[in-house]
Amino acid sequence: MDIVNGQQIFVANCSACHIKGNNVIIPEKTLKKEILILNGMNNVPSIAYQVTNGKNAMPAFGGRLSDVEIEDVANYILQKSRENWE
Repeated sequence: MDIVNGQQIFVANCSACHIKGNNVIIPEKTLKKEILILNGMNNVPSIAYQVTNGKNAMPAFGGRLSDVEIEDVANYILQKSRENWE
């Protein structure tokens, strides 16, 4: 697990839609801790699955990012959600 790598991947691939854990496409589907818990997404495997496969307006990154990169970004997202994206 490499949180710094996860942050770099997030900035390069995710932050346009999820800046500070928000969601510019579907505002109620944020990466905030409470919403991740509510949607059963408050764990690395669930986040990694969604990053890999995409869902709704979110594209799949499985063909663009390696499994290690996806795990790193999932760990970064989970950590930032616990810190309230500060």
